[in-house]
Amino acid sequence: MPLDSAATSTPDLLPLPLEEGRYMVRCVRGVEAAPARPLAYTPFLYLTPAHLALQQAPGEWLHFHLEDQRSNHTVGQFQAFLAEGDTVAYSPWQAPFGGAQLAPGLPADVVASFLTVVEAQLIQRGVQRLQVRSYPLAYDEAGGAQLTQALTQQGFRITQTELNNHLPLQEEFVARLHPSERRRLRKCERHGFQFEQEPPLLLPLAYEFLNRCRQEKGQHLSLPLERLQELFRLFPQHYFLFSVRDASGEWVALTVAIRVNDEVLYNFYPASPLAYNAFSPVVLLNAGLHAFGKASGMRILDLGTSMLPEGPNYSLLQFKRHLGGVLSLKLTFEK
Repeated sequence: MPLDSAATSTPDLLPLPLEEGRYMVRCVRGVEAAPARPLAYTPFLYLTPAHLALQQAPGEWLHFHLEDQRSNHTVGQFQAFLAEGDTVAYSPWQAPFGGAQLAPGLPADVVASFLTVVEAQLIQRGVQRLQVRSYPLAYDEAGGAQLTQALTQQGFRITQTELNNHLPLQEEFVARLHPSERRRLRKCERHGFQFEQEPPLLLPLAYEFLNRCRQEKGQHLSLPLERLQELFRLFPQHYFLFSVRDASGEWVALTVAIRVNDEVLYNFYPASPLAYNAFSPVVLLNAGLHAFGKASGMRILDLGTSMLPEGPNYSLLQFKRHLGGVLSLKLTFEK
């Protein structure tokens, strides 16, 4: 469905028609995406200027910051990357998710008006189609609900519905485990398996291990080693390498974990050789991640989506359910 709002001239600072100009939308073009006013929320890693700068889209980059003149804070943001002759906009271009992030408690009419302004600005630049892949709703249930309602009210349709699982870190890990996974966890512990945090200098060896495990299952890694090393170098407080080693010190499971923000730890690249299926060391791996996230004051451990090109990966969904995973949706919108 084409974007269908009329275009007008575009100053860099646009008032919302609410509360006598209290809210303004600042449009920033190009790689530089830093907001002019302090943020009223902790941004997700993928929506920070440093991470956005890595998304090398072929067309213009547009960043919209919603500013509250009364509090002198940025209370919302939206990024769009233009492609295909600047007729199509993507959010994100290259990241697990993009779209908008909102400060807690933002009124629904302000959210709707903000997104209306964003859409109008994109149309003015010749955009005919916009695709938005939002964060898992569990990250921010209230904000996600507001965004879903506002986008669908504006005529966006949901083009992809992904099932996402997470573990609530305020609950004990073992308490949520299925009995079969508890047995495997105890088996790993009896055989002397240990959870460890690994130094980034082991990334080349870890990448080989991860790649072999993926190839055993007919899968591939989404990032080349060089990009993964770059992410560890640029975001040392956000990217971590964790392992499970057996009693002899050999790796039996690995993952790359990402601190998405102060509340969310994302289990990004879990892998284990098929030869260790009887132990299921990924259970111990998740137990260690759960403990790390809880000790760091986080709220959830994101286990990620369980999707194949043809639809849900039901065996992976069942495994995550046995881990105690809580389902939520990750939505992609398009207009």
